[in-house]
Amino acid sequence: MRTLLVLSLLFSRDLVYSQVKICSWNIENIGGSKSKENLEYIASIIRDFDVIAIQEVVPSASGVASIVNLTAILNSNKGHWKYLVSQPTTGSSYKTERYAFIWNTYTVNHKGKAWLEQKFQQEIDREPFYCTFLYKGKDFTLSNFHAITKNMQPETEIKYFKFLPNQYLTHNLIFLGDFNCPETHTVFIPLKKSGYRSVFQKQKTSLKRECKDSECLASEFDNIFFDSLKVEVQKSGVIHFYKDFPSMKKTREISDHIPIWVEFKLK
Repeated sequence: MRTLLVLSLLFSRDLVYSQVKICSWNIENIGGSKSKENLEYIASIIRDFDVIAIQEVVPSASGVASIVNLTAILNSNKGHWKYLVSQPTTGSSYKTERYAFIWNTYTVNHKGKAWLEQKFQQEIDREPFYCTFLYKGKDFTLSNFHAITKNMQPETEIKYFKFLPNQYLTHNLIFLGDFNCPETHTVFIPLKKSGYRSVFQKQKTSLKRECKDSECLASEFDNIFFDSLKVEVQKSGVIHFYKDFPSMKKTREISDHIPIWVEFKLK
C-alpha cells in the first residue's frame, strides 16, 4: 500500500512539473536602491518559476548583495533556491552591469560553470551570460542578455547572435532578456532561418513614464528565442505588475520593464 502511495505521489509530481517555467526580467538597477520591501515584492512575483534570468544587476557589491538577499527571501519559507551572479560585463564602464540566475533546485539543477561570452565581448557591450540547467536528464543553456539602448542601435550587437548556435553546437541555447529591439527587426532573420523562433510577437514590455488612455506599456524590447527543433513552447505570458501600484512612480521603484515568462518542454 505504501509503495503504491509513493508511486502515486511521484506520478502526480511528474505531471505537475512536466514542463520548465522560465522567467526573464530586467529589474532596473537592482542593487542598493532596492529596499527590503521591494525585494519581498519581487520575490512574490518570481517564486512560481523554475529559473529566473535577471538583467541590470548593478556591478558594485550592492548588486550581488541584492541577489543574495532576494534568494534568502525565497528560501525563508523552506524554499530550495540558489543563485549565480556574473562578473561585471567588459564594455563601456558607464554601461557595465552584472547578470543573475536564480533557480529552484527542487525542479532543476545547475550544470557545469556559467560564463560570459568571450569571442564577441568586444563587439557586444554587455556580453551575454550563459548558464546550463538540467531537467529530467535533458539540459538547456540560457543566454541572458541586455542590449545597448535603442538610440545606440542594438542591432549592431544582435547581428552576432546568428553565430552563437554554431559556436556552441553541444548546447541547447535559449536567448532571453532585454534586446531593446522588436523581434520583427531584420537583424533576427538569420537566427530565425536557422530554426529559432520568438516566444512573443507584438508584445510591449517596457513601461511608459505615465499611462496614457490606460496604455502603460511602451516598446517591444524583451523576448525569448528558442530552437524550435529542440524546444516546444507550452504556455507563455507577461506579468502586468504595475497594476499593483498606485502610480508609475511607485511602479518604477521596482522596474521599468515587466517580467516575461515561458513554459516549455524539451524535445
